[in-house]
Amino acid sequence: MTQIPTPDSEPPDASAVVLDRLWAIVMDRRGADPSISHSARLLSRGTARVAQKFGEEAVECVIEAVSNNQEALVAESADLLYHLIVMWVSAGLRPAEIWAELQRREGISGTAEKAGRTGTKKIP
Repeated sequence: MTQIPTPDSEPPDASAVVLDRLWAIVMDRRGADPSISHSARLLSRGTARVAQKFGEEAVECVIEAVSNNQEALVAESADLLYHLIVMWVSAGLRPAEIWAELQRREGISGTAEKAGRTGTKKIP
């Protein structure tokens, strides 16, 4: 079995803990004034708009990856993760649900895991 590489010196907050904290902040901002909170403004527009914004950020990540611009890819990746968290909040998801799903998939072949999915709808 191939050993999965891990970073040699990972900063103490470079983990799901950071995303959990960001989720808590976005949750807290749900009721804030949209004129002063970016998170509140995004959430006030509804899940469809939040998902659209996430898609835009994903495209920006792809562009930077294809351009081999690592610095910009880091920045766009942070934006993408933020907008993913906003989308989770808008959809009523908790990070623990995603972490549990990732743990469930750990050690399962990607092909086998994908073949076993049910109920996934493709957008027409």
